This record gives sequence, structure tokens and C-alpha cells, in this order.
Amino acid sequence: MKWWIGANVILVLVLGFGYFYLGTEIEKGKAPIADGSNDFLIILGAKVKPSGVPSLSLQYRLDVAIDYLKKYEHVQVIVSGGQGDDEPATEASVMAKYLIEGGIDPLRIQLEENSTSTYENLLFSKELLPEGVSEITIVSNDFHLARAKYLAKVVGLDADVIAAPTPNSVEIQSNLRERLALLKTYIVGK
Repeated sequence: MKWWIGANVILVLVLGFGYFYLGTEIEKGKAPIADGSNDFLIILGAKVKPSGVPSLSLQYRLDVAIDYLKKYEHVQVIVSGGQGDDEPATEASVMAKYLIEGGIDPLRIQLEENSTSTYENLLFSKELLPEGVSEITIVSNDFHLARAKYLAKVVGLDADVIAAPTPNSVEIQSNLRERLALLKTYIVGK
């Protein structure tokens, strides 16, 4: 019976350490902060509501991107996201519309509409970059940036970041789920 208690204590310690370590990695993902030195910005897609408007998480990403794009007018943007079964349009098309309505010139926007994961967002967006470009800026919610930067490296891109806040309504769920996703990414590689 003693071995069972000892095994459970060790398991709890390992899980606690893993939770803390992955949380630290998520925090480190929020840097380096973009400063306009990269000419291309990739906004990672997120849920589109059945009504065809961005979810709050996606809206937050788009709002910080609009502010950044207005400040750095030389930066081009790739909106990246396909269409889920429960989405009325591609995430990229909804994002492009939101950016245009927010005052961003449509000529600065490219759409990547085939991706279904963060890995594919970056892989397929890379195909839209001019040859030789390997430094980008990524926009996503703060909890997601560590994994996004890691996957950018996997596809051959170096990234600085713009962290959009995470909506309070999904913050706990997103942080827990992202720890598992980050662990999976570190193990599998994508």
C-alpha cells in the first residue's frame, strides 16, 4: 500500500511541474514584441460564429492587428484560416472583411484559406511570402503564441509577435487546453 501512495505523490509532483513548466513556456511566447521591422504579418485564424462574424478571440486578434498595421503602413498582412464545418465562410475571408472595415487597404491583404490547424496556418502562409522572406510577425491570442512561434520555426520562419488578449470567458479553458497542445507539439513536432 505504501508504494501506491508514493507513486501517487510522484505523479502529482510530475503533473504539477509539467503544468508550471508549460505555463512558463506560454508566458515566454509573448516575446519578442513586434516593432515593425518585419514586412509581413500573419494573423492566425480562430472561430467564426454561425452569423459570419469573428468570435471574440478572433476579434481581439484583428483589433490589435489593425492598430499595428495603421502604425506600420509598410507591413503586408496574410490572414490565415480555412472553413470549419460549422463556419459559414473561411476564417481568412471574414478576417479580411473585418480588416477592410477597420481601414486597412485591401491591397495589403492576402488570404490563405485552406489551413485547418496552426501548423497549416504557418506552412500555407509561408507559400504566400516572397522568396527569401523568412522573418515574420505573428498575431494571435497571448496563450497561443509559444506554440505558434515553435511551429513557425518548424516550417523555417523566425517570428516576433503581437499578443492579443484572451477573452475572460474562455481564459481558463484556453490556458488548460493550450498546455496540452503545447506538450503534444513538443513531443510530435507539429
